[in-house]
Amino acid sequence: MSGSVRIVWARETLPAAGPSVFLAGPTPRLGGDVESWRPSAVKELAAQWTGKQPLTVLTPESRGGKRAKHYDDQVEWETDARAHAGAVLFWIPRDLVALPGFTTNVEFGLDAPTGRAVLGCPPDCPSPERNRYLIYVAGRFGVPVCTTLTGTAAAALALVSVKG
Repeated sequence: MSGSVRIVWARETLPAAGPSVFLAGPTPRLGGDVESWRPSAVKELAAQWTGKQPLTVLTPESRGGKRAKHYDDQVEWETDARAHAGAVLFWIPRDLVALPGFTTNVEFGLDAPTGRAVLGCPPDCPSPERNRYLIYVAGRFGVPVCTTLTGTAAAALALVSVKG
């Protein structure tokens, strides 16, 4: 049975409390040909969530595609949202042309030691060899590593359930 899920978009007010997952990973370029992976992640989380409280999904994508006027506003919100989240779900379908995820690499390095990160690296992505170091770092910090979005969502929800 799936539970209630609410989405908080980039630069919106973070909830005061409750179970939450931040969706970290590369964001497609505005107006590009690559679709976001985040709607599929939200569906996976909603299908698997069985908690008594609603699950808040924090996404760095903007409601209606309206981007931040100032870069610092976006970065500040993302940093605060990752720190606020009960779990940080990293999904990295690495593609050096369409979804390079260079900022994601830094964010993962910051979040891996927190005990709140999970890492998803699909082996069939265009550039899987570029995820090897992240997988190595995950092993050093005991971060769960998954190869499917379904498994990555389950690992994130397991962290949220333990904390909540």
